[in-house]
Amino acid sequence: MQTTFEIATQGQGLYEFTRDVTRWCAGTGGQHGLLTLFVRHTSCSLLIQENADPEVQTDLRAFFHRLVPPTTDPSMSYLTHTYEGPDDMPAHIKAAMMPVSLSIPVAQGRPVLGTWQGIYLFEHRNRPHSRQVVAHLV
Repeated sequence: MQTTFEIATQGQGLYEFTRDVTRWCAGTGGQHGLLTLFVRHTSCSLLIQENADPEVQTDLRAFFHRLVPPTTDPSMSYLTHTYEGPDDMPAHIKAAMMPVSLSIPVAQGRPVLGTWQGIYLFEHRNRPHSRQVVAHLV
């Protein structure tokens, strides 16, 4: 079974869509299998991350901003792909460092996640986007 999740982002940050994935898995009728999620973009990523304390999301965003600042930062002056804005090439670098696909076991019609784990799209661009995540359950 396959579907596409549309995730609207409002700029950089983590956007949880665990409930959408769980609901879809339950509706497929598949009891056991492997779920693959794949984001169809080059400037965002997918993560399984803690969903209990929002400070985790804040700290992740701050860490990656510090690790890969915008091209307006003097430390990034070597970059040449800058015509789409100061956040564009750094977004591609972040997406190259983080997963763009996830594999999650499914048991009893539900993704097998830990108590505090959530499924997130990590948007690396500043402006809003509509992102597509393809889900495939075998």
